Amino acid sequence: MRVLLKLILDCDPYAAWRAIQSPAVLREVSGPLLRFDSLEPDDFPTTWTPGEHPLRARAGGAVPMGEQVLDISFPETRVPGVRILRDAGHGRSGALSLVTRWDHRMAIAADPKGTGKTLFRDQLIFEAGPYTAALWPSLWSFWQWRGAQMKRMAPTWASDIGEPPRPGDTADADLARTD
Repeated sequence: MRVLLKLILDCDPYAAWRAIQSPAVLREVSGPLLRFDSLEPDDFPTTWTPGEHPLRARAGGAVPMGEQVLDISFPETRVPGVRILRDAGHGRSGALSLVTRWDHRMAIAADPKGTGKTLFRDQLIFEAGPYTAALWPSLWSFWQWRGAQMKRMAPTWASDIGEPPRPGDTADADLARTD
């Protein structure tokens, strides 16, 4: 099954890119519906790095959902100015272990209308055997919540997260381009 979002976020693409790489932003856009706690020895990293990141999920901050491993990568794209964060993780226990396929990709690009804002595309492809159709409504609802939270928070990202691209930083310059 597939869940899709396509949003224009009111921040520049560089700020959106930095935000989706932040475990703190994951926790903010997921709450209060889901709470994620790191199972890494030194807590969550400041920004996602390639590789596995174990966590525990709780619905409403209290109801155990199980443990999951985020498997983060940053696939190359063929389109200049587009960046992708991919999570191909898996559930380890509890309700999260019902999901047998998890392919979550978030893509960041400049708004093609040249507004200086961000085109954000978010796709989840998942399978859970005989439970797939039953899980879809809750995942779809959660994705809508996350999208609404991202739209609400995006205007704060430019001032809260990082510096603008430096001259000569071609990947970030392409990402921030609006022409």
